[in-house]
Amino acid sequence: MRRAQLPLSLVEVALGTVLILGVALGFALGTPAPDRQGPQLDAYASDTAALLANDPPRHSGATRLQEIVSSPTAFDRERDALSNRVARILPDNVLFRVETPHGAVGTPTPQGVSTGTATVPTGHGSVQIIVWYA
Repeated sequence: MRRAQLPLSLVEVALGTVLILGVALGFALGTPAPDRQGPQLDAYASDTAALLANDPPRHSGATRLQEIVSSPTAFDRERDALSNRVARILPDNVLFRVETPHGAVGTPTPQGVSTGTATVPTGHGSVQIIVWYA
């Protein structure tokens, strides 16, 4: 009884073909792109926090953020002005939420989106700024 044997060169060609197709398929399908939104969103949040932390107060306090978190009454009085100021700072395609110990302004943060955050400590509590792309 004779056994058939494949020539070694035919086995090499088959393995080479599989290898080349695997590499080509890897390039064709690609790999998932890295999350480049996170660092940019963090920069937007940090810049917004820095601007708000250095803004002069409208009524009393050392800065606008300290004025806002000084009391619930001050927060209620300044809520609309804070929302307008943050909207003017950020680009049109970026939504935001500013959370303080006395309340929050902006759009509620959706689940499953990349966000950028920045926290600013004040004498009356911390203010957290959350931003994401619309």
